[in-house]
Amino acid sequence: MKKKLAIVLSLILAFAMILCTACGDGTTTDESTKAPANDAVAGGDLSSISINVGTGGSTGTYYGFCNVISSLLKEKTGANLMIQSSGASKANILDIDDGIVDMAIVQNDVMDYAYNGTSLFADVGAIDSFSTLGAAYAEVCQIVAKADSGIKTVADLKGKKVSVGDSGSGVEFNAQQILGAYDITFEDIDKQNLSFQASADALKDGKIDAFFCTAGAPTVAITDLSTTTGIVLVEIDAEHLAKLQSDYGFYAAYTVPAGTYTGIDADVTTVAVKATFIVSNDLDEETVYQLTKAIYENKAEYSHEKASEMSLEYAVSSISVPFHPGAERYFKEVGAIS
Repeated sequence: MKKKLAIVLSLILAFAMILCTACGDGTTTDESTKAPANDAVAGGDLSSISINVGTGGSTGTYYGFCNVISSLLKEKTGANLMIQSSGASKANILDIDDGIVDMAIVQNDVMDYAYNGTSLFADVGAIDSFSTLGAAYAEVCQIVAKADSGIKTVADLKGKKVSVGDSGSGVEFNAQQILGAYDITFEDIDKQNLSFQASADALKDGKIDAFFCTAGAPTVAITDLSTTTGIVLVEIDAEHLAKLQSDYGFYAAYTVPAGTYTGIDADVTTVAVKATFIVSNDLDEETVYQLTKAIYENKAEYSHEKASEMSLEYAVSSISVPFHPGAERYFKEVGAIS
């Protein structure tokens, strides 16, 4: 009887051990459900993921551009990009750091400030929770003056009334850096802090002599101004452009084509920063690889004027923040970077 009892107990114990092994401790991953999702992402099917994307104001270029991309990628890959309006570059970076969004579009100069804890982020400190996916299009540093002002070079701005954008804005830092390349400080000008439209109105009324505007060209405020007031765009010459690029790795040379604005009859050389996609470092390599691939290989089909500026070469140049491993893998694969 004791022998039979021992056998029964042994069988019960063995069965219990089998159940324990099968069930685990409740913390193991069910590979049968995980594998298909990974296989789908690896095959270019992004329908298994959902990515929150920070942009800008709902009437701005960032928001509209990202919505166009989101719609097409949903159709092509099943990607679920959840587009959110936001306070643009600085706010987007802080939102990635706080885990509110997974991806965003920002100016590449602002992301440099964040990564190094300078300028706009001097009070916050360095943030390294994000990395670069790729640049999209140019946001041009435009310096506008009246045609009869006598202002022909940046050096001529010394002693003049100049609007440098809203206080604490990216435009203000662009102005400070461009003037600095010519050894001009804010102390050397009568600095005004006005929005783009307020700057255009003030120039038209003779209240200021020039203003800085960092935005896609053509910019509505400048377009409207040029139809009623003769203007010039102040050029940045090759010597000072090289100095600016040497001091700040995020600037790219840019030519504003003749005819962009009424009265601008010749090409004008200046610099631009780049509207750039960034992603959280928490996103895995395969997801970012497939996302990068989808964004750049479908660019010809985006129904947005800024899409015409997208290219692999543009995506990787003048970028000072490291690429996400997934984006780097894609750009190496297509020969954009070595």
